[in-house]
Amino acid sequence: MQIQQLDTTDPAARRAWHAVMEHAVRSDRPHALLTTYDAFEVVATSPRTYFERTWLQAVEGSEVVGVAELELPLEENRDVGWCEVDVLPEHRRRGIGRGLWDAVVERARQAGRTRLGGEVSVDLSVAGAGFAFATAVGAAEKHREDHLLADLPVAAGQVDPAYDVLTWRGRCPDEHREAYLAMRNQMNADVPTGELDLEVEVLDDARLAASEERLMKAYDVRVAAARRRSDGVLGGYSLLFVPHGTRYGWQDDTLVMPEHRGHRLGAALKCANYAGLPGDVTEVHTWTAPANTAMHRTNTALGFRVVEHMYEVEAVIA
Repeated sequence: MQIQQLDTTDPAARRAWHAVMEHAVRSDRPHALLTTYDAFEVVATSPRTYFERTWLQAVEGSEVVGVAELELPLEENRDVGWCEVDVLPEHRRRGIGRGLWDAVVERARQAGRTRLGGEVSVDLSVAGAGFAFATAVGAAEKHREDHLLADLPVAAGQVDPAYDVLTWRGRCPDEHREAYLAMRNQMNADVPTGELDLEVEVLDDARLAASEERLMKAYDVRVAAARRRSDGVLGGYSLLFVPHGTRYGWQDDTLVMPEHRGHRLGAALKCANYAGLPGDVTEVHTWTAPANTAMHRTNTALGFRVVEHMYEVEAVIA
């Protein structure tokens, strides 16, 4: 077996890497929400500004039997690396995952990182190998979220009469960017991280624009924002991604600013995004920390159900 770095200039090699990742993950996670090939292509072939990424593969003969990804933040959290290791089910328990892990650790150390983090998701009905592997390499659980799934359509949400809802797709309009940035940064500061010790990611306009441009290449990006009628102030937003060519949505952030809470804006914003989806989008995924009881209540009322537990784990590699 050889551990090789993916040649990101080779389209066939990129396609093979993604196919192995997809097969490995779906073998024990039927509800997995994966990076689509289109999204992988965008990341693998785009210049790196805020993150450095390396893709590795374990090769036997001419067959790719396992893959790994290492992401290194270049702004905040420069002591941390994020990684994922996936091995085809028929090749597990032969040291392939450990070989990929060791290669990831070596590269992370060379980049000055002292910690490696990652996400391990476990289906409620299928016992997967991911958590046992993470434990075996010395990673400890630091945070947990529930992966929830809802079938569309959902019941329409009522908007508080004191607010109206704005929607846009793709890039945030110029007239709302300052308020949108403030809300995005509030979300980054508020998001639960459990025992993870992380610096808060701070967005400025250039960083937001770079993210929007990259995401729009692979996703239909939809935002709903609540605007108070009395003064025009934006009080919350909900962000939804629909990967091109798929039948599902990925519910990302939903935030209501502190002074605007108590008006059921979170549910109204989610419903506004869902109502605008084409009819062939039939389900939506989201993640919520168990301790976030308010959002869990909102999600349950909309018809979301828990299908996986997601664990954020971390290993000290210094």
